[in-house]
Amino acid sequence: MSRYQPPLTLTTRMLALIAEISEQIGKLSAMDDSRQTPQLRRGNRIRTIQASLAIENNTLSVEQVTAVLAGKRVLGLPKEIQEVRNAFTAYESMPDWKPGNRAHLLSAHELLMHGLIDDCGQLRRTGVGIYRGEQLVHMAPPPSRIAHLIDELLAWLDASDWHPLIVSCVFHYEFEFIHPFADGNGRMGRLWQTLILSQWRPVLAYLPVEAVIRDQQDAYYAALSAADRMAESTPFVEFMLQALSLALQEAISAEPATDQVTDQVTDQVTDQVAKLLGALDGAAPLSINDLMGKLGLAHKATFRANYLKPALTAMWIEMTDPDSPTSPAQRYRLTETGKRMAVVQ
Repeated sequence: MSRYQPPLTLTTRMLALIAEISEQIGKLSAMDDSRQTPQLRRGNRIRTIQASLAIENNTLSVEQVTAVLAGKRVLGLPKEIQEVRNAFTAYESMPDWKPGNRAHLLSAHELLMHGLIDDCGQLRRTGVGIYRGEQLVHMAPPPSRIAHLIDELLAWLDASDWHPLIVSCVFHYEFEFIHPFADGNGRMGRLWQTLILSQWRPVLAYLPVEAVIRDQQDAYYAALSAADRMAESTPFVEFMLQALSLALQEAISAEPATDQVTDQVTDQVTDQVAKLLGALDGAAPLSINDLMGKLGLAHKATFRANYLKPALTAMWIEMTDPDSPTSPAQRYRLTETGKRMAVVQ
């Protein structure tokens, strides 16, 4: 019995992008440790999660996702907050999974969709069409074929001797074509491509390619549709390789030890935020009025915007009563990270 081979036409563009990506990975891997700190990796993971969920219409910002994962209260839809927690758990669980293992695929979906749909971790049992607005753009295979198609695809994934970059992109397209779950297929396809790539080159586990896809969302869907029309994944593979190259380019050119989550704070750490950290260093928890008094400030809105909010976002200070943010008894104190930053300043 011959093995399934997903239809693909290898193009000169793919080969050029593979060479470019391989060179970029070499540069990223050779960078000093300051580019790959736990803080930066966590920042990139947050960007990945926020972007992948934003593609699925989750409205939470990077700052809100950061706050959710820090255990802080966020004003948002319970469903969207649950999606963030689930996605973080799923991405953090990647090292435990094998890409070609069906049970691991189902477990990942269960984590990703926990509390969001009834049949999380189960292959769909109903037909499904994918719509953009009111237009049907893809009719997925019937449920009676799903188990066979997924097992065939996973067997190919395990046995393929194609380049891992090509394999990951082809799998992503074929997975979306099959649409094996009732919901969550887009975020699962992106998660599983990251898993495949991370097992080839560990540095790719934290590459926020989803942020590039989000910024080129129309082109992402157009590439999927073009591949459907051609009955092969070629246009989608070219798009994804380009997205990977762009994400790597951004990662290489990023300033050391910074990320999108903390850019605002970094810009001000030697000015307003540094003064706030100094005011709290060695002190008992202080109220907003006490802090403004120590800093010689009179305008509360300016204090909140330029001092308090950036320091809270960076998790250098914390509330003594986070469950009641507006409590008259609310006080602020340095976190352990904030104490270290205060010493550095």
